[in-house]
Amino acid sequence: MIIYVHPRGIDAVTTLADSLGRPLSKDEGLTTEPGGSVVAYWNQLDRYTDEERIWTTPEWAQHLADPLLDHPFAAGPDGSRRAIFHLSVRLHPLDRNLSPAEWSEIAHRLARSAGLAPPGDDRAACRWLAIREQPSRMDLIGNLIRSDGAWASTPGRLAQVLEGEARRIESDLLLYTHRPPAGEKQAGFAAPSPPLASPFAPSAASALAGILNQLATEQNSPLATVRHLIEQLAREAAALPTHETAAAGRDLFWAARRLHVVQEQLGQIAAHLAPASSVLAPHPVPRPVLVTPGAVTR
Repeated sequence: MIIYVHPRGIDAVTTLADSLGRPLSKDEGLTTEPGGSVVAYWNQLDRYTDEERIWTTPEWAQHLADPLLDHPFAAGPDGSRRAIFHLSVRLHPLDRNLSPAEWSEIAHRLARSAGLAPPGDDRAACRWLAIREQPSRMDLIGNLIRSDGAWASTPGRLAQVLEGEARRIESDLLLYTHRPPAGEKQAGFAAPSPPLASPFAPSAASALAGILNQLATEQNSPLATVRHLIEQLAREAAALPTHETAAAGRDLFWAARRLHVVQEQLGQIAAHLAPASSVLAPHPVPRPVLVTPGAVTR
């Protein structure tokens, strides 16, 4: 995953047109519906939109630019009024195609890391949205002027913060992470030590693999029980009417998704510890169904 932070600007129209790859048109609308171009957005958007109509591209740009008009004296620490924030995300060519829910998760996490969406503080929230017009690219556009008129607090080392979050996202979603070829030494890092011999005798390895397989089994393992409980709580939270519970439901669904990944990894480790003929293979673990709460995606 490659993240590129564009120079800040003051014109939301130009930034949105660059993300779409074409000029804005009052005849073209962007929808937040599943499969639409807008895959994620800030948590107060519903206060401004009308479910009966679709905003045109100029209306989306105006929504992003409005804080500059509403707060004419707001400026950054350097006195600049360049409040339009824009970053692009590109996947590695070897990555799988991501679902809309996964793109939404990436957008929300990057918005939080960039300071656009501080957790639990609606007054500090900024207007932002994430657009995906190409299979392997997403653009996140926001206004650094917060809802209360103050300037957003962005990390001092923004590039490093976003890079770190990108690596965590790759790990959570099992995406491709570039690693140097064997024998190549990265600057600032010592060459890896040779792998140690396994301390397990074959019989001990088989026993360990059996335990891991039990944990990876769908029906009876403790991990499965916990995951099913999290999924149930997520459905209950998503059914409640507030923004906070809807966001909690989305986060719980993703917690269940990550726990599912842990189950899969345990099964893979077990398969490497002992021959398939000596250890019962775990039952396939179905992926948890990610249901985006209605209050988050319309």
